[in-house]
Amino acid sequence: MSLTLEAQPLPLLEDADGVVRVGGTRVTLDTIVAAFLEGLTAEEIAGQYPTVDLGDVYAVIAYYLGNRVEVDAYLGERQSHADTVRSENETRFDPSGVRSRLLARRRDGE
Repeated sequence: MSLTLEAQPLPLLEDADGVVRVGGTRVTLDTIVAAFLEGLTAEEIAGQYPTVDLGDVYAVIAYYLGNRVEVDAYLGERQSHADTVRSENETRFDPSGVRSRLLARRRDGE
């Protein structure tokens, strides 16, 4: 019996919005990398995201470790975009007093 050595395809796909997701799931590259950087093992990550195969988690971690500069740049761009969207939303929809307004609505509705 001989062992067949072949490269496996990377389980990362970029969606129409430019977000990199793991395989055919909704789990993002950001999510897997953040969990890994927080110290979670591949098994723990797969346990938290059951739609992601354990082998895919290992492949994503390996990809991150081998391409840290590029992935960190991508993650930085995503964070910058998220910050911009948050700022725009806060400008359009004043977040101050939201909790008190919601509690008042709840109180008035009871």
